[in-house]
Amino acid sequence: MKIAILSCFYPYRGGISQFNACLYGELSKRHIVKAFNFKRQYPEFLFPGKTQYVTADDEAVPVESESLLDTANPFSYISTYRAIRDWKPDVLIVRYWMTYFAPSLGYITRKMKKHCKVISILDNVIPHEPHFFDAPLTKYFLKGSTGSVTLCEAVSKDLLDLQPDARYAVIQHPLYSHFGQKKDRAEAERTLGLQPGRKNILFFGLIRTYKGLDILLEAFEKLTDDYQLIIAGEPYGSFDKYQEIIDRMPEGKNISMNLKYIKDSEVTDYFSAADVAVLPYRSATQSGISSVSYHFEVPMIVTDVGGLKETIGDAGTGLVAPVGTPEAIYSEIIRYFSDPSIKEDCIRNIREEKERLSWKSFADRLLEFAGTL
Repeated sequence: MKIAILSCFYPYRGGISQFNACLYGELSKRHIVKAFNFKRQYPEFLFPGKTQYVTADDEAVPVESESLLDTANPFSYISTYRAIRDWKPDVLIVRYWMTYFAPSLGYITRKMKKHCKVISILDNVIPHEPHFFDAPLTKYFLKGSTGSVTLCEAVSKDLLDLQPDARYAVIQHPLYSHFGQKKDRAEAERTLGLQPGRKNILFFGLIRTYKGLDILLEAFEKLTDDYQLIIAGEPYGSFDKYQEIIDRMPEGKNISMNLKYIKDSEVTDYFSAADVAVLPYRSATQSGISSVSYHFEVPMIVTDVGGLKETIGDAGTGLVAPVGTPEAIYSEIIRYFSDPSIKEDCIRNIREEKERLSWKSFADRLLEFAGTL
């Protein structure tokens, strides 16, 4: 089978690119696969981070791709469509995670739908930080899909709200396995310069408003000094509001911060040092951070938003705060550390989930779904 994937690949960095590289690698074991990449993913003024690209000391997986699509240049929509059409794939796979991509990807998929099956992998249907134009633009994009794959039931619900007759399959986010083995905790703590013997709470990943770091900081403020908060990730925008909460805390609060994009080679240290990862999100569908936590067998505390309760709470791999407030997060942190059996049960359940959430399983189910369309 010939499979085209249109999305971001190396040299773009981040979770979407990482996911695409893993899927490309798995599909390539049994099929002819070609990656069609962005020439320009975002104009720089729309990108709040430091860089969209892999730097010299990153360990991103290179994927050979053809860089064609400039999302800010409509003429490139035509040339990208023609290049994919002329390659004559049996299936075109497209990733969709924010409304900005609807015009470019929608144009191409609506044209390609006449030539092959088009499968959209939907990270989000409505973005975490919504706008009035999201629904009409996403509807435009969805009309180009023969079928859609969602990563949790919450996204499926959003999909059906916009496209009641949508044909879709729910396939949970696979686990990343390229980070290597978990390190000795003491060694990881020394590498990160952490205080030993503390109860380590990890907030990991890009720092955006919807991810609720301020909620976690206010919860942490209530905890005793035997807790340690580890913040690792690049701020998207100003960090000032978070720093104000930190500055008002009394002396003795143990907070370690590394406010930059965390390279793959550094990820192991953070999850090896952590007792628990906290995802205090205000809004979410699913989270790639949960896949990393699963890999390192680190339980999670999450809020009851989107698909987090479904994928973590129902699976017994973490605790779910009923609301996204400092008080609720504080209560779950206290409960987690007060009862050692909770951590033991979560780790046992994580190990069971790890066997189920392989890239082979994801690729097989995706193509099985495509075969039904």
